[in-house]
Amino acid sequence: MTDEDFKKGSVGLSHNYYRHKLKFSIDKVDVMVIQAVGLLDDLDKELNNYAMRLREWYGWHFPEVGKILTDNLTYAKVVVKMGMRTNAKNIEFGTDLLTPEDEAHIKEAAEISMGSEISSEDELNIKELCNQIIFLSEYRQTLTEYLRTRMMTIAPNLTTMVGELVGARLIAHAGSLISLAKMPGSTIQIFGAEKALFRALKTKSKTPKYGLIYHASIVGQANPKIKGKISRSLASKCALCIRVDALGENTDGEIGKKSKKILENRIAALESGNSGASLKKGNKIGKYDSESNVKKGQYNTSDEVQLTKKKKKRAESNDSDEVKEKKKEKNGKKDKKDKKEKKKKESDDEDEEKKNKKSSKKKKKEENDDNDDDSDEVPAKKSKKKKAKEDSDDNE
Repeated sequence: MTDEDFKKGSVGLSHNYYRHKLKFSIDKVDVMVIQAVGLLDDLDKELNNYAMRLREWYGWHFPEVGKILTDNLTYAKVVVKMGMRTNAKNIEFGTDLLTPEDEAHIKEAAEISMGSEISSEDELNIKELCNQIIFLSEYRQTLTEYLRTRMMTIAPNLTTMVGELVGARLIAHAGSLISLAKMPGSTIQIFGAEKALFRALKTKSKTPKYGLIYHASIVGQANPKIKGKISRSLASKCALCIRVDALGENTDGEIGKKSKKILENRIAALESGNSGASLKKGNKIGKYDSESNVKKGQYNTSDEVQLTKKKKKRAESNDSDEVKEKKKEKNGKKDKKDKKEKKKKESDDEDEEKKNKKSSKKKKKEENDDNDDDSDEVPAKKSKKKKAKEDSDDNE
């Protein structure tokens, strides 16, 4: 092989290897979901801005409609159909748009309105803005349906647990489905609340209990006291569902349905006052039978039982002779070991006492020797003084 052929072969092999590793398929592309969720968020912001602008603009002409109609889409449709407030008398809005009560309120308010008059050019520009709001809202509905279908193909278990919007936001926050599958439940629980987490760690205050998971329907059902517990358990179940979706071949969403039922049962148990681990009638623990265990010579593994003091005494009384002899032998061995250990400790203590005595004797001898030396030096000094006196007398 030449160098060029080797390079081409290595490039082709690397491409095939990474395709096999990522299990690339057209149906399971999480980039489409990430882009769709980002577009949905942008559309929501734009729609809110347009709706607020329309209410302020048309409010100069007919301000009473804003109080009667709260929904932005119905408000835009009514403005397109009505135009000037003077046309409200002659128009029938229909049951598709408004209820008969709202229609009557609008017609009454049009006669007694406090708004200012506008020209036909202003009316045309307001209607164009209304048409933009209607178009964007319809496009948003189609985009949500597209996102739901994509999420059901990519992550069916996660969508059944949390919903398509929250699931798609989790995937977008992580970057991809595989990177989200690598994360534990504790990080999934706090996704979207990183600032609050680091602030809490810095100030040594309470950490947040939920992030993006808070918008899930299961957390919204629960009481505010229980929301922290349920968000934690929901995050752990979501982590399991994500791993099945990313690395498994199950597209039915059965694991998501089962885990959702478990969480709903737990919510009901916690709200009723139970701990959530109540046993059913069929799963109750059976009573401990000492005689059957002695005959078998084994522990009853079918039933996990905690024995009380009375039952322990009964079991000991019902033991066979062989079991009692074995117990006596074990107890005798233990006693012998204890005695040997006691003797060793006593002998060690005696040796230490002897060593201490010897060291104390040596210290006393050294002190006596030092005292003797001091007594010898004193008379020597005295004799020197006497000699000095005698010498001085002789000189005189």
